[in-house]
Amino acid sequence: LKMFVPTAKVADIIQFVVETVKKADAAACPPIILGIGLGGTFESCPLLAKRALTRELGTKNPDAYYADLEQQMLTAVNATGIGPAGYGGKTTALAVHINAAPCHIASLPVAVNIQCHADRLVKIFL
Repeated sequence: LKMFVPTAKVADIIQFVVETVKKADAAACPPIILGIGLGGTFESCPLLAKRALTRELGTKNPDAYYADLEQQMLTAVNATGIGPAGYGGKTTALAVHINAAPCHIASLPVAVNIQCHADRLVKIFL
């Protein structure tokens, strides 16, 4: 979670997301899915990010602005070259999902929730 000022540029927010992914590196078990919370309060923003992870993979935010921002973030994260399992490659993230909420005029919280490979496994027991 990082508290930005409301005048933060989109590039600053994308850079924060990319730096968060770089810090996690291979420990996040890429390819990852990112849930991003924008706005709300200090407490609610991480919950927005967590809930963003529950959106069906491959769907876009219904708001065109946030759908475009999701794509910009996905492109920037995949440009890190971390790749699957941290061995390098083009696919560090499978998706970026954003949930947004109104926030106080003096702050802009941004939360990043990284869903790792372990959360995407399915087992069928017969």
